[in-house]
Amino acid sequence: GVFGGLFDLLVTHDSLSQTSGMKNKLPGTPLRSPDEGEYPWFLLGGDNLARDVFSRLIKGSWVVVQIAPLATLFAFMVGVTLGLPAGYYGGRLDTILSFLANLILAFPVILLFYLLVTPEIVLTGIPNYMAVFLFIFPLIFLAVLLNSRYYTQPSFRTPLLIVVLGVVGWLYLSLVSTDGAIVATDSYRIPGLPGMIDLFDIDPGVLVVFVSVVFVNSPTVFRIVRGLALDIKTRDYVAAAQTRGEGPWYIMLWEILPNARGPLIVDFCLRIGYTTILLGTLGFFGLGLESESPDWGSTINAGRRLLSLYPHAAIAPALALLSLVLGLNLLADGLREESLRD
Repeated sequence: GVFGGLFDLLVTHDSLSQTSGMKNKLPGTPLRSPDEGEYPWFLLGGDNLARDVFSRLIKGSWVVVQIAPLATLFAFMVGVTLGLPAGYYGGRLDTILSFLANLILAFPVILLFYLLVTPEIVLTGIPNYMAVFLFIFPLIFLAVLLNSRYYTQPSFRTPLLIVVLGVVGWLYLSLVSTDGAIVATDSYRIPGLPGMIDLFDIDPGVLVVFVSVVFVNSPTVFRIVRGLALDIKTRDYVAAAQTRGEGPWYIMLWEILPNARGPLIVDFCLRIGYTTILLGTLGFFGLGLESESPDWGSTINAGRRLLSLYPHAAIAPALALLSLVLGLNLLADGLREESLRD
């Protein structure tokens, strides 16, 4: 279902169009007079607005693909970029970063989400400023990764960094720019990329939810990476790298990080599932995304009003959410067992 949403391969009807006579129809109900070329059945029935439940289910999976894996990846880049130096150097840097992470984690997740996606906060431009700050970390991560790896080969390193950072910088500006502006409020406007070179046309609601997910997940990833760095930096191979004269970032990214990959990969899978549940919760309470969005949380909320009479409209997206999260948990369990064997 998730990959079907990505390619629109399985969608049988427009997820927003209403079909006469199909209100609250049961799964497998044929259309009364389908148009030429139109799929003749509602496979999972119709909802209370006579829309195809199956098509909305598949379209809702695209919302998951847009946000959950990519937002988790961004959160990991933020957590790794800050957690490695905090664990490796320790001292005042560790104290300050750990305090900030604990400060964010002290807030209940749902309350923090609610504060970030409310229209009053969105109108202030705060989520856009957060996007500018958080989305810069992949750029920093790639820069220090390549620089530390090819530090002794400047003739190759410099052009490589120029090309990679140029492309990633373009992607970064495309992500943070919406309608030609990075931040646009009633009183001022910070210009961004013009529309002709802006690679992405991201819905403002999706961007706000995406930034919120990255912001909420980053402190937890930071603490995990910091703890792993504190443990691994005492190993013999790290001492050997220090003896060879390797720089701190080389040791962090090419000695510590590869040896922390097992727990991080497992947590990455679990965190995608956790993010999927958060997205469902946001949609259920009508926060962030548009009210007519086919995301699973919104669909479950719309179907629950008639749950005792027509349960199919709410059960289908609930089972999709359950199966995706369960599958990710089973994948994480398998990866954990494999990492323990190494």
